[in-house]
Amino acid sequence: MYRNQITPRINFIQLLSYERPDAVAWINGSAEYPRLSGLVKFYQTSYDGILVEAEVFSLPNIDQQGASNFYAMHIHESGDCTDNFQHTGNHYNPRQAPHPDHAGDLLPLMGNQGYAWSAFYDKRFTLDEIIGRSVIIHSGRDDFSSQPSGDSGTKIGCGTIKRAI
Repeated sequence: MYRNQITPRINFIQLLSYERPDAVAWINGSAEYPRLSGLVKFYQTSYDGILVEAEVFSLPNIDQQGASNFYAMHIHESGDCTDNFQHTGNHYNPRQAPHPDHAGDLLPLMGNQGYAWSAFYDKRFTLDEIIGRSVIIHSGRDDFSSQPSGDSGTKIGCGTIKRAI
């Protein structure tokens, strides 16, 4: 039935493969994880949502052969990644929703021996709403229930969301 139909997935693959992102966040590691780095890309879609692609290197399990762990990834209120990320504020939550329904609650990263790649579609925020905010990588997984932020551990990576040039 869907074999010859264009689906959102086909458009998403084309965006990721051939188009420049509309916004990016270059991720840098905390003082405890200085090797951690990555790039989170944001693409405006024709479906009134945002396609998010994240690629992160040197997560904490990099030295553990065959290790896989989940790491929370969130958009925080402020894009100030200085002072070991102490000024990023809370999760971006313009509608005052409970966790995990904040607009800033993103899918977790699954780190496989220090590397994670993820792509997903989200309609809870627009590009204009997130420019200047930060993407935070946490040391643990998000439990999707603890209030206000999922008991996801310390901030180990941070990047300010900027318009792509």
